[in-house]
Amino acid sequence: MPHAAFVPLRIFSSYTMLEGAIDPKKIAKQARALGFPAAAITDRNGLYGSMAFSDACKSEGVQPLIGAMLGVLRPGRPANAPPVHDWLALYAQDEAGYDNLCALVSMAHLDRPLEEVPHVDLDVLEGRTDGLIALTAGGEGALARLFAEDQPEAALAYAERLETLFPDRLYIEICRRLDPIEGKAEPDLLDLAYARNLPLVATNPTCFTEPHFHAAHDVMLCIADSAYVDMPDRRTSSPDAWMKPAAEMRRLFDDLPEALANTLVIAQRCAVAAPKRKPILPSLAGDIEGEARMLRDLASAGLDARLAKLGIIDDAARQPYLDRLKFETDIIIQMGFPGYF
Repeated sequence: MPHAAFVPLRIFSSYTMLEGAIDPKKIAKQARALGFPAAAITDRNGLYGSMAFSDACKSEGVQPLIGAMLGVLRPGRPANAPPVHDWLALYAQDEAGYDNLCALVSMAHLDRPLEEVPHVDLDVLEGRTDGLIALTAGGEGALARLFAEDQPEAALAYAERLETLFPDRLYIEICRRLDPIEGKAEPDLLDLAYARNLPLVATNPTCFTEPHFHAAHDVMLCIADSAYVDMPDRRTSSPDAWMKPAAEMRRLFDDLPEALANTLVIAQRCAVAAPKRKPILPSLAGDIEGEARMLRDLASAGLDARLAKLGIIDDAARQPYLDRLKFETDIIIQMGFPGYF
C-alpha cells in the first residue's frame, strides 16, 4: 500500500483526559489503515502515552513522532492583569530533544503555583530547545490569538522570540476547522510566514478516529466541564476533530500544498521513539528488603489494632489471622510489590 502524502501531527490520545478519546495503540492502527507513513502523539503537558504509542507503531510499521502540547504563560502581561496561558506544540527530533521535552513537561507540573494550571514561562525554554521542533499550535497558540486580538506588534515580537528559541525548527501551523480565531488569524499567519521565510505546516487537531464519534466526544467534554449538553455557552466538540485521511486534507489545503508537504518533512526530521524501560517507582525504605520489613511491620500493627477493637485477644483466636497475614504479605513480597502496597 503506497504511503499517503500527509502525516497527522496533532493527535490527542486518551491520556489527555476527557478531551482525547483514542487509545495510543489505536492511533498507530488507524494511521496504518489510512496509509500514513508516520503519526504524532501530542498530549497536553504529558508524555504518558508515548511508550505504548511507540511500541504500537513499531508493530504497525508506522513511524512514531513523540510530541506534546506545552502550556506556556504569555509574556509581557501587565502585573495586575490575569495570566494568559497559550500552547506550543513540540516534537522530539533525537534523544537530546526527548530529554528536553521530558524536562519541560515535568517543569510544567512541578515548577508552578499549585493553584494554577500546568505551564512554564517562555523564558524557561531558553537552553532547553535543542533537538525540538516547534509548531505554533493553531488557534491555541499565542501567535494566532494575538493576531485575532488585533495585536500585530505583540504577535511579531512573539514570533521573533520563537525564532530565536527554535532556529530553523519553527513552523507556522495552519488549521482549517471553522475555528473563529484560526479563521481570523490565517491571513496574518500566512503573511508572517512568507515575510520571514518560515515554513507552513497543515494540521487537523484530532481527538477521535471516526466522524461518527463526534456526538459522544461532545458529551465527554460536558463531563469534563461539569456542564449539560443543552447549555448554550458551554465548550463544544469540533466535528472536524477526527483523524482525516490524506485526501480530505488535500481538499482542505489545495491552495497550500507546501503546508501538507511539510508534514512529511517534519516526520523525516524526527528520529526518536520513547525508550522502553520498566516503571521507575520510588522506594519508601531505600531498598526492597527495607520495604518488605516496613510492609510487615505496618500490616502487623494494623491487624493488632483491628483485633483489639473486635476484642480478639486470645492467642489461639488470633493465630488464624496472623497466619493469613503472613501468607498474604509473603505473596506480595515475592512478587516484588511491597513498596507499591
